[in-house]
Amino acid sequence: MIGATAGTGIVGLDAVVLGGLERRRLYLIEGTPGSGKTTLAMQFLIEGTQQGERSLFVSLSETEAELRSSAASHGWSLEGVTILEVPPLEADPDRQQALLHPSEVELGETVKVILDKIDEVKPDRLVIDALTELRLLAEDQFSYRRQILTLKRYFSERDCTVLAIDDLTEIASGLQLHSVAHGVLSLEQRRMEYGVVRRRLSVIKLRGVNFRSGFHDYVIETGGIKVYPSLVASEYASEFPSDSISSDVEALDQLLGGGLRRGTSTLVMGPSGVGKSTFGIQYALAAAKRGESAAFFAFDESYRTAADRAAGLGMDLAGAIEDKRLSWCDLSPTTLSPGEFVDRVQRHIAAGVRIVVIDSLNSYIASMPEEQALILHMHELLTYLGNQGVVTILIMAQHGLVGETHAPIDLSFMADSVVVLRYFEAEGEVRKAISVLKSRSGFHEKTIREYSLTSSTGVHVGPPIRSFQGVLTGVPTFVGGPGSLADANGRAPGS
Repeated sequence: MIGATAGTGIVGLDAVVLGGLERRRLYLIEGTPGSGKTTLAMQFLIEGTQQGERSLFVSLSETEAELRSSAASHGWSLEGVTILEVPPLEADPDRQQALLHPSEVELGETVKVILDKIDEVKPDRLVIDALTELRLLAEDQFSYRRQILTLKRYFSERDCTVLAIDDLTEIASGLQLHSVAHGVLSLEQRRMEYGVVRRRLSVIKLRGVNFRSGFHDYVIETGGIKVYPSLVASEYASEFPSDSISSDVEALDQLLGGGLRRGTSTLVMGPSGVGKSTFGIQYALAAAKRGESAAFFAFDESYRTAADRAAGLGMDLAGAIEDKRLSWCDLSPTTLSPGEFVDRVQRHIAAGVRIVVIDSLNSYIASMPEEQALILHMHELLTYLGNQGVVTILIMAQHGLVGETHAPIDLSFMADSVVVLRYFEAEGEVRKAISVLKSRSGFHEKTIREYSLTSSTGVHVGPPIRSFQGVLTGVPTFVGGPGSLADANGRAPGS
């Protein structure tokens, strides 16, 4: 028995339309050439045949051979899908007349061929590709709209769910169809200054039915279209313990008031090379050692480079991955859309990951040029992770090395905790300092401690630096006695 809704067969799209498309309705699929309209339509029909339904594809712009070739490129078979190829009137001797054919006559003849085939096949699902060809046959916009309304009434008398495709070659003409169709799905292509074309989908209307509004990223890959519904964090509330997790570095945990609390986010900021990524790796490996799962999303550093560097610090990154306690994901901001990134994060969370490190926000920002969109997107992502009890570590590189530094965008107000790493000059050496500037989850030390990375101890946090003022400026003023600055091993310099 056929259900009340027609599943689209497209991963993610059914979630956007909250289960599927209401049957016996006419839906307009609009988008510029190359946006994937025909691919979407074929997936819709193939899903129907897999459910035992009759499917008909009416092609006014492509040959049957071209359609089957496109389907084959995705690994699909159109077996069970009836294809009606409607050539131009002058190309079909059986439809030619002795006299010249006014456009209105040709439009009527074309529509009659379509309706005759529908009466023969009696399809449950129908695709008309594309309405542009019918519009070109009409004498004027009034005739075109009248013909579409006639088709709509015809379809309403049959148990047929229809997708009508419009390529928007005449935007003004296409917009009037919005009032005729029961639903409108818009496919967009966005050309970035560098990298692959980004695509996004929006449901402009679904008459009498609820749906997820806004834009949803999607990709076209071998196997068809995949849609990434926009994240709604409030839908993912869960119960989790409110304890803190340790880094296995006692002094670092003390600085953070006992560690990082579950369900919170921590922004780690500092110049390049100061040890921000290693901070995240330390927490991820400590979680793996406890038997928890962590995921490291790396936009800037490859796994090979990170593993070699970690091994030099005595950190067994490769071992944690082999034990399947740590997932390392190499990502590219030029090819990855924000929606696809969120989907990857969600899949890891569903698999049990409870520590997420994003390294770095600088590259992730590059994938979302619109600052306001980035802020809203990050807010929803962090709220979702917090609702799942995940400890999130966000890494952001600041511009500059020593002295004044600044971040490309201020996201500190979103994070529950903010950790700052700095270079500073002291006693003829370049050293590193760490401090916690903010923590919503409770108490934290207000001291500035020395931070170092060594082959023997890995991450090391020293005692509070009390011999200098202005450490966070990079050029501090000495206020202590000779040799009062402890080195990374707790000894006075020079001893």
